[in-house]
Amino acid sequence: MIASIAEENGYIDYSEEVVANIVGLSTMECYGVVGMASKNAKDGFWELIKGGSFNKGVRVRSQNNELIIELYIIVEYGTKISVISNSIIQRIKYNVENYTGLKVSTITVNVQGVRV
Repeated sequence: MIASIAEENGYIDYSEEVVANIVGLSTMECYGVVGMASKNAKDGFWELIKGGSFNKGVRVRSQNNELIIELYIIVEYGTKISVISNSIIQRIKYNVENYTGLKVSTITVNVQGVRV
């Protein structure tokens, strides 16, 4: 459980995986993002994640009942990274807070590669 919300009828508990999936899907909706990156611990290389494993490039932590989100992405060559990053941050913050009701305090976008 990464966070919980107390309602009048009970509690809502969110797992890290649920929040990471929302973050991953929100990221992939943004223009210029080729995919999520996952570190291969054995070789130390970053690789593009294939298929529906969007939460593999996302780390979610909770501090004082606010979320701290770190994500690792690969962007398309020729796109402005600062514009892509700002778009990602705004979309993730809106989607996570809108879907879950949890507060997002920090979002860190790590660009791990550029694809042609």
